[in-house]
Amino acid sequence: MEKTTWTAERAQAIIAEIETVIVGKRQVVELVVMGLLCNGHILIEDIPGVGKTMLAKALAGALGASYRRIQFTPDLLPADITGTSIYNQKTSEFIFREGPVFTNVLLADEINRATPKTQSSLLECMEEFQVTTDGLTRRLNRPFFVMATENPIEYRGTYPLPEAQLDRFLMRIRIGYPTPEDEVMVLDRQMKRHPIYSVKPVVETEEVLAMQESVKDVFIEPSLKQYLVDLVWATREHPMLSLGASPRASLGLLRAGQARAALQSRDYVLPDDIKAVAFAVLSHRLFLKPEARVRRADPQQIVSEVLDQVAVPAA
Repeated sequence: MEKTTWTAERAQAIIAEIETVIVGKRQVVELVVMGLLCNGHILIEDIPGVGKTMLAKALAGALGASYRRIQFTPDLLPADITGTSIYNQKTSEFIFREGPVFTNVLLADEINRATPKTQSSLLECMEEFQVTTDGLTRRLNRPFFVMATENPIEYRGTYPLPEAQLDRFLMRIRIGYPTPEDEVMVLDRQMKRHPIYSVKPVVETEEVLAMQESVKDVFIEPSLKQYLVDLVWATREHPMLSLGASPRASLGLLRAGQARAALQSRDYVLPDDIKAVAFAVLSHRLFLKPEARVRRADPQQIVSEVLDQVAVPAA
């Protein structure tokens, strides 16, 4: 329990530091920190101007971690992300120049504006935390955390993320507009200086790695494991879906549930933990049938149906 309490205290410190920049979005910030604790990655789909980039920069600042941003465009090449070998005329050797993925927090801005070939260059990085070029495998920095953004309202010049790429993201979240009161607070905080420049590191890299390991020790009952598997199976059998959630989604529910429990200083998972993260973990992994799209069905509505249908295990 002491380890879990320590993890919760450090995580709350990270959240508090991020909230000096991101106002009134406690749940969103918690989901991002949970994604970090799970050693996963986050896809943020929202309109421009709601703070997607600032959220990534604030997280990197609170962690005291290295941060890089890639602006995805149609002419971006895989080598622009992973790195490339350059010939050195003095030594007559090829020298590998690291790409921006060799960092701790990577912001993949407007990821759906790059071609599928370029998007796929992140698959190995996100899943195996390594880069293979010229027959050599190079390990990425740890922790390695990808936050990708995409704007849902602009479709010209965009390439939809393929199923394999979407499945690599632990969660997809939306930030949304602030309340009028929170928006006034944003104006007050940015009157003279943006608060992002005042963000200070509150944890060290070694502590983040220790937090990620401690989350794996959070206990989950066998009946709850069966419950989350039943949730995933219900999506695969849903009549409105052509593709349900993958086994990676089951593991994502498990890890996210453990992270939420740890965030609340518990060393055991409750059914409410699974339910709280189900929308963020499952919705982007569900693909509607054509007739369901005609009826304007929503994956989040389907997740809600599944949560209502699958029985919660008794205490």
